[in-house]
Amino acid sequence: MRKATWISILASAAVLLAGSGAAYAVHTEVPKQLTGGPLLADTQRGSAPKSLKDIIYETQKLVVMIETKDGTQGSGFLYNNQGDLITNAHVVSGVKKVIIKTADARELEGEVIGISTDIDVAVVRVPDLAGMEPLQMVRSEKAEVGDEVIAVGSPLGFQNTVTTGIISGLGRSFEIEPYTYKDLYQISAPIAPGNSGGPLVSKRTGEVLGINSAGIEESSIGFSIPIVNVLELAEAWSAEPMTSLPELAFTDDNGVVQQDASISEYAGYLVTHFYDSLNNADYVYAYSLLGGNWKLGTSYEEFREGYMGTRNVVIDDMHVTTKGDDEATVAAVLSVDERVDGEYKLSKYQVTYEVGYENDQLKLIIGKGKAILQDKKRT
Repeated sequence: MRKATWISILASAAVLLAGSGAAYAVHTEVPKQLTGGPLLADTQRGSAPKSLKDIIYETQKLVVMIETKDGTQGSGFLYNNQGDLITNAHVVSGVKKVIIKTADARELEGEVIGISTDIDVAVVRVPDLAGMEPLQMVRSEKAEVGDEVIAVGSPLGFQNTVTTGIISGLGRSFEIEPYTYKDLYQISAPIAPGNSGGPLVSKRTGEVLGINSAGIEESSIGFSIPIVNVLELAEAWSAEPMTSLPELAFTDDNGVVQQDASISEYAGYLVTHFYDSLNNADYVYAYSLLGGNWKLGTSYEEFREGYMGTRNVVIDDMHVTTKGDDEATVAAVLSVDERVDGEYKLSKYQVTYEVGYENDQLKLIIGKGKAILQDKKRT
């Protein structure tokens, strides 16, 4: 599919984040200048901090993409050694069987064994995942405002995407039929359609804090259900799977409509996604997003070496201009913290990308950039 199906909410500012669509790849060319209270659970207090790279690697292995026969796409994560995944109910509503796509490119069959009519949570059993060591859950005390977090999922079909942020609010509530969402974490980690059901993870220990479930339209504000609020329910389904599943009314009559994402939405997201990958030092994944012409001229070793001196890239401004349904131009202004002559300095660049499809995958076909401002060196 070239375009993903989003869930858009007319009755509320908050929107569910399930969507559908295949994973797309990014092709980018950037000039050489750019290549250069208690905190959580009781058990966490004694846990040794892990590196960000270790947490991302360990989490990604246990997060999956979930697809249904009607094209709905979301995320889920392994929470026990029986092969059971926790996800959102709105990701798997109306179906018994789902397709599970793992981080190692396997395609497995899953069965919904529990789904709530009161809380937006469900459990999917995947026999082929039984025996695997699951993610660790926070089982008692909740996170606090300011705690650093990682969101993992498949926004817009980009499997195993990682974004970072903080807990920016507590106890948030709103209604998106058929659910009333209560006691949510508000998060600043960017999430998008397809993140639904993915884990919100502590950046300090790698333990699961919540289930990413909804977001505000046209903003970077997201919401996550605290895992401590649903673990007992999930474990009950795992112990005794439901014999019949309730039907949930996700229809136009209750304020939920299906809407196609435009090329401009994809194009802007892909540029952001590429730089997020680089900021997380996930060079292998970032390189996998490059298109064919770029890879022909640049090996992975050259690509990685080019970005080793870049500590952080922030997109200050972005503008997308469409050229029909399948092409767009993205212009952005970047602030880049880069190492030059052994010292870090903050520079600004203006970049422009031509976005289009190659073999049904979205690419950044052409990229140009130039330095527009360079600050004095910082020690």
